This record gives sequence, structure tokens and C-alpha cells, in this order.
Amino acid sequence: MNVSRSDQAAPAAAPVVAQQPEVAGAAATAEAAPGGAVSSLRARLGPVGLVLAGGISVQFGGAVAVSVMPRAGALGIVTLRLAFAALVLLAVCRPKLRGHSRADWGTVVAFGVAMAGMNGLFYQSVARIPMGPAVTLEVLGPLVLSVIASRRAVNLIWAGLALGGVFLLGGGGGLSGLDPVGVAYALGAGAMWATYIVFSARTGRRFPQADGLALAMVVAAVLFLPLGIVESGSKLVEPGTLALGAVVAVMSSVLPYTLELLALRRLPAHTFAILMSLEPAIASIAGFLVLSQALTVAEALAISLVIAASMGAVRTQVGRGKARTARDSA
Repeated sequence: MNVSRSDQAAPAAAPVVAQQPEVAGAAATAEAAPGGAVSSLRARLGPVGLVLAGGISVQFGGAVAVSVMPRAGALGIVTLRLAFAALVLLAVCRPKLRGHSRADWGTVVAFGVAMAGMNGLFYQSVARIPMGPAVTLEVLGPLVLSVIASRRAVNLIWAGLALGGVFLLGGGGGLSGLDPVGVAYALGAGAMWATYIVFSARTGRRFPQADGLALAMVVAAVLFLPLGIVESGSKLVEPGTLALGAVVAVMSSVLPYTLELLALRRLPAHTFAILMSLEPAIASIAGFLVLSQALTVAEALAISLVIAASMGAVRTQVGRGKARTARDSA
């Protein structure tokens, strides 16, 4: 929240929103018209394809980032990613700097700090453990947030599935099979991802469109710049490193954000969250294809359990939201 993308909604913790009436009406009209069933199916599958494409982009971008770490360092590649993403978002969004309160700026700064922490901790993790397990551990942060927010007993089932997955990640021995420092970084990234979700929502309420995201990205980039300089120094400005950093920024931030923004205009948030729960699996595939990181059977099962837990937590939130709506309308 993957190689953690700094601009994504999180699996199992996205707010549930009703489909817009005009979208629902258009879908009903399409189904009633000749050939409408096919058109309606395309309308539903199109946004799903955009979300999956965004997930593939961010995870393969993360795999590219891992391959660049030997020449730029983990902190260096995070610095380049955030800096390039901030420049692109500033150019596209052109956020207004006037007319915001001190509380608005405090929120966007906290959002940027969470963004920087999430990315920095995660990249430190994938420098030490394979991508699939790292993303799986990171997803626990949003999953825990979802379970706490729902406050339903059924979420104990999802928590149990997730814990079972964590146990299997170490080959049945807890996490003993993985680098403990890498595990700690991944769990820390998950905690920061949960924090990111909270401040992302608050920023969205205080700033129009993607202005808050662009400003938070600048905060994150500025915070990381000294760290990147200390670790990598002049390596950051080598043409090859700069080019690869730009590729990582586009694949891991700019392209996924654009695709998901388009998808969320036509896709309910809970469906989006369920699709994003698949990212540990996508990360595992990216790690295998790009970095030759093979998974054991136990690790594959562990990732499957955490994915199932994330999907279950999302469905529980959806059911709770529908029940609340029914009570309010009764």
C-alpha cells in the first residue's frame, strides 16, 4: 500500500460508497437496450482492468526499484521516486497554495510524513526479504485498521486467517525464516500505510481534486532528500540512475494513480479495495519474473490466506454499511 504506492487507496480499508445514481441509471439503460448486456459487461470490466493494470504497474515498478538499489541504495531510489512523482503531480495538478487554514496545512504535512515513512520503510524491507512476503506483511496494517474500524465479531475470522498466513510465511515457524530486520521494516510500513489511509481521507476532505496529494508528495520528497543524499551522494544525479528513478516513479506512482483515479469514477470503492487485496499475489509474480524470487508452497499459501482475510474484511464492511443504510431508511 505493494511496493507501497504513495498515492493509492488501501486494501481492506477503503471507505464504502454507494454507486452514483447517474452511473447506476446509465447501467440499467444499457442492460435494457439491444446488446445492452454486453455493453454493461464491458462497462464493469473496464474499470476492473484499470485497477489490475495499476496494480501490475506498481508492483513491477517496485521490482525495478529493487534491481536499481545496488547502484542507488534503498533511500536513494525512494528519493528519486518521490521527487519525480512530486514534479509530475505539481505540473499536472497545479495546486493552489492560498486560502488554506493552518489545520489544512497540518493535515497535508502529516499526510506527507506518513507517505515518506510508508515508502522508506517498505523499500528497506524489500532490500532484505522477497517482495511477496514483504507486501503481505505490509497489507496487515490496512487489514488491522479495517478490523478495528468494523468492530464486528466476524472480523476475528479474518484476523485469524491473517495470523495463519503470517505463521506460514516463516515456513510454519512464525517469521523465523525471514530476515527479522526486513520483517520489522515491512510491519512498520504497514503501520504507516494505515496512518496514510487516515490522513489521505482527511486531506481529500480539505483539498480539492488531487491538490492535497501533490502537496503531500512534495513534503515526502523534501523529507527524503537529505537521506538520499547522505546514502547515495552523487550517484543520484548519474544519468542512468536518474532515468531508472524516473521509470520507477512513473510505474509506481504516476501511472497507477492515474489508472485508479479513472477506475474509481465508475467502480464502487469496496470493489476497488477487494481488487487491491490481490497485490501481494501480483508482487510475488513480479518478484519471480524480474528478480527470480521463487516462493515455497507454504509462502504461497500464506499469501493466499492474507488475501482472503483482506477480501473478507472488505465484504464485512460492505455488509455493515448496507445494514446501516437499511436501518436509517426504515
